[in-house]
Amino acid sequence: MYSIYHFFKHLVDNKSFFNKKKSLSEFPFDKNMLSCQNKGIFPDLAIRLNHTKNHFTGGELVELKDSKSYSVSSFNSTIPSGAKEINKVIKGNNSSIRKQMELVNDDIESLLLREVFYLIRGKNKENVKVALIHGNFFETIQTDKLISQSFQQVLSERLQEMGLDIKSDVQELLIDLFSQQSNFSKVRNVDKSSVKLRFRIMTEVKAEGNILNPRKYPDIKDNTINLIIPCHTVNDEDMIIKKFALVCDTRLFHIFKIKHLLNGYFIVFQQKL
Repeated sequence: MYSIYHFFKHLVDNKSFFNKKKSLSEFPFDKNMLSCQNKGIFPDLAIRLNHTKNHFTGGELVELKDSKSYSVSSFNSTIPSGAKEINKVIKGNNSSIRKQMELVNDDIESLLLREVFYLIRGKNKENVKVALIHGNFFETIQTDKLISQSFQQVLSERLQEMGLDIKSDVQELLIDLFSQQSNFSKVRNVDKSSVKLRFRIMTEVKAEGNILNPRKYPDIKDNTINLIIPCHTVNDEDMIIKKFALVCDTRLFHIFKIKHLLNGYFIVFQQKL
């Protein structure tokens, strides 16, 4: 059986690793649990799909984020989100991700929308915090709105600098045209230029979204490992705890909820390292 819960149990079973001075990519991940493992491209890891799907679908995507402080390292090229369409992650039939998934007989098309988690480790002197956290913790507004509103700021600044004004409907059209990340990620080839140009989006986490920040989220204690999942209703809470109990002994964990400063409640399963 494969799922983010099983993955978390594997992390807990090998939690002594997190106190060592190694990169997260060197963690002894259970390869039988993974459908792919990458370096330098999103995702770093993907959980295998379950064919039975009784309680768990599997298929979650995991990105590794390692930091030498209690800050979350920046996201390069891929904006953090709670879910991603697998067809936008796998590009082309020759994709190394596709080949790895097919090698373990994953039916890729059977689960088109994949939940995204981030495995974060931060250090502060001799202390360590580890969090396997759902991407909704960072995606407090939709990605297209984040991009378009950022572009709106650029447009407004340039119009002000040049002393120009354009109709609001024209501004809205321009902003909407630049709301998709794919517009920025393509390489642009300009005639008579000896170089190609590609714009890359880098995402940095604000204090409100930094789960490692002891002032903002004091319940995430030093020297703990945490699974953090969105929990907006009582039904959500019951379902998450029931799934967790199928995999882990709940008596070994401190279970509580925290309130995201911008995005509602999340349930936390915490254990000391």
